[in-house]
Amino acid sequence: MQALIAIPPRQVLQKHGGTEQALMQNVAGVPLLVRVVATAMRAGADSAVVIWPEDVDPAIWDRCAASRLLIGFKMTKFVCPIIFSPQSAASWAAIGDELEATFLWLPWNWVTHKRALAGLSPEAAPPLTWPLAWECPALIEKRVLYEAKIRLMPARQVDGVPINSRMDIGRAERFLIANSGKPSDGIYSRFNRFLCRPAVRLLTHTRVTPNWVTIGGLAVAILAALMFARGSYANYVAGALLFFLSGLFDEMDGMLARTKFAESAFGTMFESFVDNTTYLLIFSGITAGLYRQRGSRELIYGLALLTGCLISIIVTEFQRKSATAAGRPNEYAGRMNRMWEADSSNWISWIVRQVHVFIKKGIAIHWLLIFTLASGLPLFLRIAALGSNLTWVLALYFSRRFFNRQDVPDVPGTEAIEDAA
Repeated sequence: MQALIAIPPRQVLQKHGGTEQALMQNVAGVPLLVRVVATAMRAGADSAVVIWPEDVDPAIWDRCAASRLLIGFKMTKFVCPIIFSPQSAASWAAIGDELEATFLWLPWNWVTHKRALAGLSPEAAPPLTWPLAWECPALIEKRVLYEAKIRLMPARQVDGVPINSRMDIGRAERFLIANSGKPSDGIYSRFNRFLCRPAVRLLTHTRVTPNWVTIGGLAVAILAALMFARGSYANYVAGALLFFLSGLFDEMDGMLARTKFAESAFGTMFESFVDNTTYLLIFSGITAGLYRQRGSRELIYGLALLTGCLISIIVTEFQRKSATAAGRPNEYAGRMNRMWEADSSNWISWIVRQVHVFIKKGIAIHWLLIFTLASGLPLFLRIAALGSNLTWVLALYFSRRFFNRQDVPDVPGTEAIEDAA
């Protein structure tokens, strides 16, 4: 897919505060024009044609094209001999040779997320006679631009915020952060991300990276484990609240990464490592605290829980390598969920698909807090010990069922699913 972005002439950009301010103002930590192109890139565009007026500083183009966020992306600057207007047939004739059969029209100041662009379908007729239609993105077939009869059509509603003034930046940032989750998010994750929005917006304007946020969550988890290990109700509650906060850090690193286009395979693996370490720390703290409060019987369940966790981590990492391509570990959770769905005629797959979400950190922090407040930590320890050992047993079962059998077909579309940090 090709993206087409038309930069307005200098006199128009002056109304937006000048060319530098209009094109390169930061929106959630990323220059506006870079963000527009990077969003198209992540929505599936493999190239972009940028119509660049002669009176706009070419140094701005150079800075945009050199951005690390656009490495490997083919960008073509086309200096149009006339002032480009999407309502003008002459304008389209001037750039006709640059266009592919189907292209994505993307306004230069439109801030959106990749799902909004990836979900577009081709327009049946060009909106040449409806100026407002060009103010939001559209997927257009080149052939309709030259048809004799042009039908009037309204603009399609596409999620996003146009940046026309500095006041729009705050609205756009809130929009981006509100949409920085994943399609697979459930009610727990959506609630967690709602709590995280103000902090994430603040972090987008700092040099803090998602990996540093992940490390911050680990530090909070260490404090939580130490509180659990003290062995009293008040300390248990403090530990559960700190673990809840650690879980919010886990949400924030992913939100920050997606908002600033900072996703990486390393970030996914690092987050997974920290999550596993956090579970081991918290369960060790709970075991130590209950042992101190209730005696050696709790050690049996605690050791069973920790052993189950360690084996589950090892088996799951091997399964991740089998389920995903090298360098794409972020696709593991989505791919497994699709496989369970495709295999739902198997009662084990059906049950696991319904309950596996409860082992996610974003959900576990809620349930541990509830059990702690209700003085049910011993019961939680027993349930967790059983669940951790069932996890590795089922992981071995599905590794054999899905990856060692030739008659289990691949599940289409899983390669596009992200569960990134």
